[in-house]
Amino acid sequence: MFAGAVGVFVHWFDWAVYAYLATTMAKVFFPEQDGTTGLLSVFAVFAVAFFVRPIGSVLFGHLGDRFGRKTTLSIVIIAMAAGTLMLGLLPSYASVGIIAPILLVVARIIQGLAAGGEFGSAAAFLAEFSPPKRRGFGCSWIEFGSVGGFLCASFVVWALHAVFPPEVVLDWAWRIPFLLTVPMAAVGLYIRLRIEDTPEYRALEDMNNVPSQPVVEVFRSNGKQFLQTVGIETFMNSTFYIVLVYLITYQEEIVGIPADRAALLSAAASVVAMGIIPLSGMASDRVGRKPVLYTAAALLIVAAVPLFLLMQANASWAAFAATFGLAAILAIILGTHASAVSELFPTRTRQSGLSMAYSVAGAFFAGTLPYLMTWLISVTGSSMVPGFTMVVIGVIGVITLRTMPETSGSDLLHESDRALR
Repeated sequence: MFAGAVGVFVHWFDWAVYAYLATTMAKVFFPEQDGTTGLLSVFAVFAVAFFVRPIGSVLFGHLGDRFGRKTTLSIVIIAMAAGTLMLGLLPSYASVGIIAPILLVVARIIQGLAAGGEFGSAAAFLAEFSPPKRRGFGCSWIEFGSVGGFLCASFVVWALHAVFPPEVVLDWAWRIPFLLTVPMAAVGLYIRLRIEDTPEYRALEDMNNVPSQPVVEVFRSNGKQFLQTVGIETFMNSTFYIVLVYLITYQEEIVGIPADRAALLSAAASVVAMGIIPLSGMASDRVGRKPVLYTAAALLIVAAVPLFLLMQANASWAAFAATFGLAAILAIILGTHASAVSELFPTRTRQSGLSMAYSVAGAFFAGTLPYLMTWLISVTGSSMVPGFTMVVIGVIGVITLRTMPETSGSDLLHESDRALR
């Protein structure tokens, strides 16, 4: 579980730091633009990394299904560390001019390629190592790691603002969180190099049935499962990016919460989510994946708008209560989605299918959300845009779930895995 979750932790620590320091990054790399335009530029660069994810997903999905889960688990964490180290060492716009934002885009592209392979590798790895009746609980640790990354990121950003004056953060201290990622990745790489491959993948090798073109096979034989996974991952990713990525900027810019308090709110929300995620995975092992995910979708539809209204109330407890409510709904989804989509695919194409569907959902329906939310609020003047967006996300979840079978406890070696090619 640690080997599967550590890369996800490192990945989301870095991405959360970028989002939490968005206002600072805008001043470092886009100082000649006004506040809103600079922020939009930072979120646009954030979205660029999502658009290259599908390329990484094809590459690492093929490698994982062709040569094993362990191979990609090791490669992606090296690439992730390289992109993050580059970002932490980048010169500012004041030093080199237009070259600085160009290099920022390059660093985010490297990270995006690595991210394209991380979820599929980790989800396939943990699903295939978990006992069938405990698979929901086992896979939930992927997202325990991701939210743990967000928790550590929010703590580091909070400490950054608490220890250093704003001018020092802007000058050089913003680099510290990115550079901290490198030793974390080194530990993760060490762990991943010492693991063996999964029982299901070794079974394919024993049957001499490893696919030669897994990406092609996904679209030829598993198109329905691919679309279902895109739907579930859109449901999960969109909620994730509003609650854990965009919300801190929303609270600073729209609600008027100070940066250090917004970071503290995010940290508290992450703690709540980490407590619920394994429980959600356990519940899905007992009652099924679909009932748990239906519950989360219904809560989004009913409660998202009231929670955003509560967040803007003139009371010190309101922002805490609203943030905790959103985090709890997100955690229910996080604890269950990975096992649900992992069980849809046969072992032959599991990593390719998961990686590509996850990346498509992130690129087109999630990575652009911080930008879209910022733009829509500026155009409409309505601070309730995120709440209404989450209602739509809940509807997407319900529609997708209606097309899916219940797969809890199913055999991950499907008939197509056993049919000799």
